[in-house]
Amino acid sequence: MNNVKISESVYYVGAVDWNLRDFHGYTTPRGVTYNSYLIVDEKVCLIDTVKAPFAPELLDRISQIIDPAKIDYIITNHIEPDHSSALPAVMARAPQAKVLLTEHGRTGIIKHYQQNYDFEVVKEGDVLELGRNKLQFVPVPMLHWPDSMISYLTGEQVLFSNDAFGQHISTTKRFDDENDLPQVLFEAEKYYANILLPFGKMVVKAVDKLKELPIQIVAPSHGVVWRKHIPEIVAKYQDWGRGKTTGKVIIAYDSMWGSTERMARQILEGVAAAGATGKLYKMSSADRSEVIRDMLEAGGILIGSSTLNNGMLPNMGALMTYIKGLRPTGKIGAAFGAYGWGGGAQNAIEEMLKGAGIAVTQPGVALKWVPDEEELHKCFEFGREFAHKVLAKI
Repeated sequence: MNNVKISESVYYVGAVDWNLRDFHGYTTPRGVTYNSYLIVDEKVCLIDTVKAPFAPELLDRISQIIDPAKIDYIITNHIEPDHSSALPAVMARAPQAKVLLTEHGRTGIIKHYQQNYDFEVVKEGDVLELGRNKLQFVPVPMLHWPDSMISYLTGEQVLFSNDAFGQHISTTKRFDDENDLPQVLFEAEKYYANILLPFGKMVVKAVDKLKELPIQIVAPSHGVVWRKHIPEIVAKYQDWGRGKTTGKVIIAYDSMWGSTERMARQILEGVAAAGATGKLYKMSSADRSEVIRDMLEAGGILIGSSTLNNGMLPNMGALMTYIKGLRPTGKIGAAFGAYGWGGGAQNAIEEMLKGAGIAVTQPGVALKWVPDEEELHKCFEFGREFAHKVLAKI
């Protein structure tokens, strides 16, 4: 197997899942990786495992470097099954290994796997002596689970960053500078938007902690390892964590008989006339997780739907539920749509925008049946007025 050295003492022993296309509702057209790292020092330490079906591959990779029975420590930075579900298979080969994790991690591993391993609970500031190197532990609760932590290898200055700085991308090349950087950054942005967006305050705190550490390599739990473009991805996380936005307006809609679509296109013309960047998505055909990626840095979100049964169309209801859970910050929004004998979609959208923490700064626009020329002009002006408000926030 092709084992890659990350640094003098650290090997990549994870697995690439080329075929996965859905990560609990987050589309992964480029597949995913389950990253695991082996530290071979005076003591041998495994950082995380992989998803259970890939346990044989993980053990094969380890076996090419060292007998798994010689593993002294297993660090569980995060208990989610894509990181931990191969743990029982590893422990069967390394029964003497001590498992280091947070208190939340300990209770979670016991509940997941019904096993009471030789656990050692660690907290911030704790250090594990490995020989030439030491491991320092930085708990980062709710980034993005209560058990989450980051581990830092002194000496070789490797940060095992857990889900932070990750991406869902399959590649035979392990490092950022061996891959297409715009593609990697695109997937890093999509990953942040769909996984870490609700935890912006914790992201900022974590990045501030990491500034105190000299870091040569960032080894996340998913995607490529950062060794050249660390300043770029850290700067991105600072901006995303603080909710920094641009003059971009996302228009997401669905339409029953075409009237709401005509409205959306005129609103987009108004956005463009104001000098803002507009993006248009029809949710019956758009990829929701990529729409959310585009929304990450957008200053404004416009949501449109025809009225069905006094509410939104199903695709729009799913989108709004998703946005409400992600709780984006620093954005303004508004609603629009057409209806037949009775409305309802606009009010429902506005309530969900507010529930998501998005400021509704102007009345929406709704019309009956098919828009006439005057109503289309009203849509144009609605888009232009909204875009001016977005640009004024920059």
